[in-house]
Amino acid sequence: MLSRSLRVARQQTRLLSTTRFLASKAPAPTEQGQVAEKKTAYNLGEVTGPDSLFGHGAKAGTIPTDLDQSTGIQRFELLGKREGVDVFDMENPICEGTGTFEDPFLVPTYFGFRYVGCKGTQEHDHKPYWMRVEDGKKSRCWQCGTVLTAKYLGEPAMAHH
Repeated sequence: MLSRSLRVARQQTRLLSTTRFLASKAPAPTEQGQVAEKKTAYNLGEVTGPDSLFGHGAKAGTIPTDLDQSTGIQRFELLGKREGVDVFDMENPICEGTGTFEDPFLVPTYFGFRYVGCKGTQEHDHKPYWMRVEDGKKSRCWQCGTVLTAKYLGEPAMAHH
């Protein structure tokens, strides 16, 4: 009985690894019929999109580093850290607005919503309270009363996503 459950679990975890599948997909030919070559980005200047954020992997017989095997947004963050750039801009707090119901803090977003952790004000700080802040709705922290709303920065036609 236990061997059956382990076999099923092993098969399911193998299916979750999509990097190998995505990396092995044949590239689509261009208009001239040539196959475009994928280039792995080694610094932020070389990032052209999701296709350039695949790790090249380790050489045979060596242990891979984080940069060798990272993909996607993790690779983007690691490339930024190597160059001293905070790609998610975590150091600068949101300063647009006063945090009251009449003038809420405006949280920038490209998706119409964003999850925000409120740590309180200078007079009354508390443990982070996470809330979903949506465009057009006001969200209020239960601990300190700070009011936030989302400020959509993307194209108006894409707001429905």
